Amino acid sequence: MSNLQAFFAQNVEKVDIVERVVSKRFKDENGNPIPWKFGAITADVDTAIRRECTRRVPVPGRKGVTMPEIDFELYSLKTTVATIKFPDLNNAELQSSYGVMGAEALLQKMLLPAELTEVKKIAQEVNGFDVDMNDLVEEAKN
Repeated sequence: MSNLQAFFAQNVEKVDIVERVVSKRFKDENGNPIPWKFGAITADVDTAIRRECTRRVPVPGRKGVTMPEIDFELYSLKTTVATIKFPDLNNAELQSSYGVMGAEALLQKMLLPAELTEVKKIAQEVNGFDVDMNDLVEEAKN
């Protein structure tokens, strides 16, 4: 296989779906906690989410000049929702059971604050944002 062929879509190692129990409050019929499933998003999905979360704000003292500002809390929430593959947060019946509309609202209603923080950390990890720069430096040295 030539080096170029290693980059063809069919030859790239697929990112696995990660299963994690995010709360002991969601149980199956036997009383066991149900794991949630997480899958990485693509860079184009990330770009679309980032655009959704960006607005133009005026620069103080410079009339008519604006600069982009990202709502990082919203970006984190939307990225997390896009990463969750199970449960289906877009399911209308599930949303209705919590009295909300929309996947982001559902996730915030379903989870306790610490659980939501943990889910966001898992989403970052699955999407490759958990890599420490020091680890990369050590890997490059070897």
